[in-house]
Amino acid sequence: MRQQYVFTTLTLLILFSLSCSTTLAQAPALAPAPSGPTNVTKILEKAGQFTLFIRLLKSTQVANQLLGQLNNSNNGMTVFAPTDNAFSSLKSGTLNSLTDEQKVQLVQFHIVPTYLTSSQFQTISNPLRTQAGDSGDGKFPLNVTTSGNSVNITTGLTNTSVSGTIYTDGQLAVYQIDKVLQPLQIFAPRPPAPAPAPAKSKNKKATTVADSPDVTPADNSKAATLQNVGLFGVAALVIALSL
Repeated sequence: MRQQYVFTTLTLLILFSLSCSTTLAQAPALAPAPSGPTNVTKILEKAGQFTLFIRLLKSTQVANQLLGQLNNSNNGMTVFAPTDNAFSSLKSGTLNSLTDEQKVQLVQFHIVPTYLTSSQFQTISNPLRTQAGDSGDGKFPLNVTTSGNSVNITTGLTNTSVSGTIYTDGQLAVYQIDKVLQPLQIFAPRPPAPAPAPAKSKNKKATTVADSPDVTPADNSKAATLQNVGLFGVAALVIALSL
């Protein structure tokens, strides 16, 4: 009886071991961690809800520029990524009304060529210079202010705040924003400066002389005639007295 119990127990143990070995052999190995260059569009695709911004990054070729800048240099980047809802809040036809150059500038306006942590927002100098270029008044100014843990962004037309951190690795920081950043240069350009008034003439004396009436030959002849009449009169008076 005891031998039969031992035999049965050993049999069950052997069968269990074989089952475990088969299961482990069939289990797939863990996939290696993804490797390769830092890719902003893939980061946004993984995060979700950034379909329209990804489309703009690709159609303007800015995605390729970022790929090269991040992986061929040590330069840092900060990207403010608007959600799909942010684009939906724009007026209908806004993006379609932009030229290809303006679309590039719009995307570049969301990229700061410096790596910024959330704590650095408290000490940065405004206006920030983005990849869109000139940060002067009326061009592409981007101002960032903080209030407690809130990071606020203004462009002169858009006011929004950072609503989350999507990615950060010491070189690239990607932050979520809930409005599309609209630069003044594209959406509220200033009219060109008026042309300067023509310079006034400084030679007033010459103008006065030029405007004065000329003496005509007829006037000269009349004056000569009067002079001759006077001479003849004097001569006649002298003759009369001598007689």
